[in-house]
Amino acid sequence: MAASLKSQNPLVIDLFCGAGGLSLGAARTGFDVRGAVDTDVQAMEAHEANFRNTKHLPEDVTQLTGKTIKSAIDLGKSERLSGVIGGPPCQGFSYIGRRNKHDRRNGLFVEFFRIVAETKPIFFLAENVPGIMRPENATFRETAISLVEQEYSVLPPLTVPANRYGAPTNRTRIFFFGYRSDDLEALTVESFNPPKDAEDVRVKDALEGLSADIDPLWQSESDGWRFSEYHGTGYFAQRLHGQVPDGVGCPLALHRLKNEGRCSGNLGTRHSPKVAMRYAALRPGQRDYVSKSQRLDPDGFCPTLRAGTGPDLGSYQAVRPIHPTEPRVITPREAARLQGFPDWFAFSPTKWHSFRQIGSSVSPIVAERLMSVIHATLTR
Repeated sequence: MAASLKSQNPLVIDLFCGAGGLSLGAARTGFDVRGAVDTDVQAMEAHEANFRNTKHLPEDVTQLTGKTIKSAIDLGKSERLSGVIGGPPCQGFSYIGRRNKHDRRNGLFVEFFRIVAETKPIFFLAENVPGIMRPENATFRETAISLVEQEYSVLPPLTVPANRYGAPTNRTRIFFFGYRSDDLEALTVESFNPPKDAEDVRVKDALEGLSADIDPLWQSESDGWRFSEYHGTGYFAQRLHGQVPDGVGCPLALHRLKNEGRCSGNLGTRHSPKVAMRYAALRPGQRDYVSKSQRLDPDGFCPTLRAGTGPDLGSYQAVRPIHPTEPRVITPREAARLQGFPDWFAFSPTKWHSFRQIGSSVSPIVAERLMSVIHATLTR
């Protein structure tokens, strides 16, 4: 392994970074998130707020090359790019979506691997939905892997259920990992198995310390700053208010959480009395027959949070789960907790954009668990 890697934090770039779930997991593990790329304006604003030392490229990946990316992130002659990470858009592959194999976004999965081939990092880690493994999507997978298989040891796809890695959601994703065998010790699928000390974090554990009493009239950003506590000393609890990497975290959010005990995103939703009555009558795990929203089971895991669609596809809001004890859908901050984000992590001030950012993100709990395996081998 190159000696220079031992004298500094390994560098990674995050493609299709969104608000930064993968970036946060990488930073907490000890990686320097040198660059982040995305075309979503609001997601990039959130990422910039939380990753102040990262070079942000609001660019279309199809218009970038490995050379332009390295130049943009000021990669010095003595520095080496350790990793390319990212979650290419997955709507065309999703079981929940239209499963459109002609969705133009599907090609972005291949673009991720093109950038890997051109930047030549030591490793890559790409995330996507389980639907990418369907037989009709084999061409996308094979085309992508063909771009890197000559230079990288590519593991079989990793199936990662978030709840088995200590996150309070049963969201399952597929990860594609490859590495240069000359630079990393051999890794296998088993290397990324759930850690033996992974906690069993349920909905009630994730939401503990946030007030369930949310006023539906709390609609503005200033309304959303409400008191936050956390309980316990485990892996998940420690990360709700702490484990802040150098240069990471929204300064305002960090300040208000430390000095006032408040976090943002506790925004209400106006439900009609009729809807509230229907929600109140639901049992844990039961789904409302009109809205299709499901009441969360406090003793269970949160189902996969959906992102909805962007302006290019009609700006549809995703169906949101119903709070486990209250007759309302969850707040953005509750969604963030259920996805594994800390209370000091800032999202868009609007509900629509914040839910899109949270639903599109890799759980930082999962990201940290996976990236820690890579980091330990890389710096050994």
